[in-house]
Amino acid sequence: MYEVKNRIYLDMTKTQKSALCNFLRALVKKSPEMSVDDIFDKFIEDEQYYFEINNPHFEFLQEYLGDETFAKDTILYLKECRKYYDYKKKQEPIIQAQKEFEKKKRAFLREVKMSKDEPTKKQLYYYERLCKKYNIEKKELSSKLEARDEIDRILNEYSKDFENIDR
Repeated sequence: MYEVKNRIYLDMTKTQKSALCNFLRALVKKSPEMSVDDIFDKFIEDEQYYFEINNPHFEFLQEYLGDETFAKDTILYLKECRKYYDYKKKQEPIIQAQKEFEKKKRAFLREVKMSKDEPTKKQLYYYERLCKKYNIEKKELSSKLEARDEIDRILNEYSKDFENIDR
């Protein structure tokens, strides 16, 4: 896409070219079901309409709208944008799988770190209160991970007992 971008609209300023290319890329992204020719026709139609009502998106386009080189460059750029978005759509499952893998990796590393850290005062206090409440014998907790798991076990085990009593 960047190679094509450097070969088109050679007589426009950088700002004009950038604004037009961004607008065209957004058009392609917004309408994936339309063909490139339909997008081009709609773009030209819209721009002519906006010139008629004296409210153009791009004032500099008035001299280019009928130009054949402009049409070829625009269609070429629209095709490149379509290729880019089609490729990106095909890559989406791979990207999602990578994100999921990274999420699991971060969770694993977080647990490894927790297994090496001392339990916090809050965890120890909460664990002691739970043991006292449910008449459980306290264990010596050596890590944050162990404290978290033990607290979760107690809460899950005893919350089920209370659910059964209510019924």
